[in-house]
Amino acid sequence: MHQTSGQWKLGLLLSLTTAVLWGLLPIALKGLLEYTDPITIIWFRFAIAGTFLFAFLAHQKSLPQLSSLKRYPILFLVSLVILGLLGNYAFYQYGLSYVTPGSAQVMIQTAPMLLLLGGLIVFKERFHTAQWFGLIVFCVGLILFFNQRFDTFFNTSDEFSIGLFLIFIAGVLWAIYALAQKQLLLHYESEQIMIMIYIAGIIVFIPNSDITFVNQLDTLGWVLLIFCGANTLVAYGAFAEALAHWEASRVSATLAITPLLTLMFMQLTDYLFPGYMQPEPVNSLSIIGALLVVAGSAVTALSKSKKLESDIKALDTN
Repeated sequence: MHQTSGQWKLGLLLSLTTAVLWGLLPIALKGLLEYTDPITIIWFRFAIAGTFLFAFLAHQKSLPQLSSLKRYPILFLVSLVILGLLGNYAFYQYGLSYVTPGSAQVMIQTAPMLLLLGGLIVFKERFHTAQWFGLIVFCVGLILFFNQRFDTFFNTSDEFSIGLFLIFIAGVLWAIYALAQKQLLLHYESEQIMIMIYIAGIIVFIPNSDITFVNQLDTLGWVLLIFCGANTLVAYGAFAEALAHWEASRVSATLAITPLLTLMFMQLTDYLFPGYMQPEPVNSLSIIGALLVVAGSAVTALSKSKKLESDIKALDTN
């Protein structure tokens, strides 16, 4: 069983750092879509994060040993984590093309819930009563948050409903990735798994990427591109380090505030740069819904059994 350092203040600070970075990410990604297409953005994110992680692992002499891939079970798990996370990035980025960052961040919170439900099926785990309660609160919150969009939910030609559906698929793929990685951690370290994913992503996405678009970037474009590329690496590093100092359930509960941070950052962006980005349309029910989504996620996370304390270690949502 993983033992934390007990430095809860440091763990809280690192968790909040991750939440802030993940809260800003969809806003930056949405802004970057004004310059180029989703696939190109994903390629650059993998390329930037992969370059630094590869250099770090090479320096530490801890690059993954690919000889293990000759064993079918390991090869199958590696294939699942790669396809799962690459699909997650692609569907999320395309979904973000149709919806606001706030809506995207609320909807993607279904991913950890799907992971918990997947654990019930795949690993025969059990839900406590509090976890079922948290799941119900989460679902009610999701419905209330999108109360102004009910008329478009079942309209297959509406861009917003298409975007939400794509992001939901991204959540499903993330849950598949996370369930597979949980087993793969028996054979590889989390950083070794991530570098395999980054390299695969660089190879898979480059044929449809327009790398030359950087020649037309202005200052804001460069800032957004570098931020999006570095975000995964820095946020993930803070997340992993937080787990070394604080219980995984408490880190997860802290990260549940990410959708609220995105909504707050969107309002701040609209105030400082009017017209730059469409603000999230919210009413009283939407605000209550967002709070319930956060509360439901936090209750479910804090209600995890001790057996699951280390299960989310090294599982990254963006």
